[in-house]
Amino acid sequence: MTDTVSPTSTVAAPRIGFVSLGCPKALTDSELILTQLSAEGYSTSKTFEGADLVIVNTCGFIDDAVRESLDTIGEALAENGKVIVTGCLGAKGGADTGAGSGNLVRQMHPSVLAVTGPHATQEVMDAVHKHVPKPHDPFVDLVPPAGIKLTPKHYAYLKISEGCNHRCSFCIIPSMRGDLVSRPIGDVLTEAQRLFEGGVKELLVISQDTSAYGVDVKYRTGFWDGKPVRTRMLDLVARLGELAKKHGAWVRLHYVYPYPHVDEVLPLMAEGLVLPYLDVPFQHAHPDVLKRMKRPASGEKTLERLLEWRKVCPQIVVRSTFIAGFPGETESEFEYLLDFLKEAQIDRAGCFAYSPDGRCRGQSAHGALPDALRDERTRPLHGRGRSGVDDAPATPDRASTCRCWWTMRRPWGRKGGVGRSYADAPEIDGTVQILPPTKASRTLKVGEFAKARIVGTAGHDLVGNR
Repeated sequence: MTDTVSPTSTVAAPRIGFVSLGCPKALTDSELILTQLSAEGYSTSKTFEGADLVIVNTCGFIDDAVRESLDTIGEALAENGKVIVTGCLGAKGGADTGAGSGNLVRQMHPSVLAVTGPHATQEVMDAVHKHVPKPHDPFVDLVPPAGIKLTPKHYAYLKISEGCNHRCSFCIIPSMRGDLVSRPIGDVLTEAQRLFEGGVKELLVISQDTSAYGVDVKYRTGFWDGKPVRTRMLDLVARLGELAKKHGAWVRLHYVYPYPHVDEVLPLMAEGLVLPYLDVPFQHAHPDVLKRMKRPASGEKTLERLLEWRKVCPQIVVRSTFIAGFPGETESEFEYLLDFLKEAQIDRAGCFAYSPDGRCRGQSAHGALPDALRDERTRPLHGRGRSGVDDAPATPDRASTCRCWWTMRRPWGRKGGVGRSYADAPEIDGTVQILPPTKASRTLKVGEFAKARIVGTAGHDLVGNR
């Protein structure tokens, strides 16, 4: 949730309570809705009580996310009574997936005012207008050039496309967000420029499949800054890198499938135009499991590609997520995954147990594993990244000097502080714990770059000093 401060007006602006759950892609949907609310004169509130209406942007990817979303909707209804639901859970069917089964949110909370799916800004605004009429005051229509953001001032997410063309058997995202739809490259670059000019120092590129950017429009040529530019990943990343260099900022790539053309981006990382960091959703390594998952990759080719990436850009950091306990996963297939992690030297590894869903083809697969076994198999995967306490930390290495910045809500000073290196994405990776200074030193503000010398590790985090 967030609040905005509106200029003085003769009529109090209607207040909208707002909750944003789920992944960064949902967060950017929330930012679009908040921007439109602010542009139309609404203010937002941190609390349900006293708000004229509450919007809950939900997640419906796994069971825990569904429960959190439904609980939050229930809490908002109990405290406020007027609730609009949007996001992925809004596109999810009820317990009976047959015709006429209705929406899960409606089944569980029939008193909500409206339910929409993801990336539905206009539908949400239509529902808001119906229940809380739009105010008419030109003073409260003013918004920052980059729109309303839910992230700290120094970093922001940049969504380049919606949907996905893959039909992985464990994933219901395409059923909720649809097929791939790439944003016009001119629009993406214009938004990036506004964000940099607004003070953003780290841009996190997100989508459902960043590597597939432009596939749906056959890489057609667009225009930006009066010049032609193709709608494809390499061209977009190159232009973003040039913008970032101009503003002394970082560009970080997320959700990158390891297609062959991704290799073309590695020289840009070696040159320093974009961060040498790739978030690649491998999910598994064994060929048979990947086949059952209907994944567009194989473990053998992945190892070859990782080796080539490190040759071109030795400082690259690779993060990934893996699913343990997929239906039919044998003990030997799981051991194969552990061996892959060791050989691939994934720098940042996350893991979650397979979560069955009635709308996923994986749910009907033979050999569903017991809950206890699925959970048990996640344990050896936690902390398997090279930043683990028993392994050498991922680059930047111990005793090296790295450029990082403070992420704490208070300045760095006598008590030390917390920073983040290029190897660490916000919210999902580790941090750099900065030791207290041994002598008087300049105070650093949140979001400010500085150099730190890495001297050790603390769990999955690095420890450094200035």
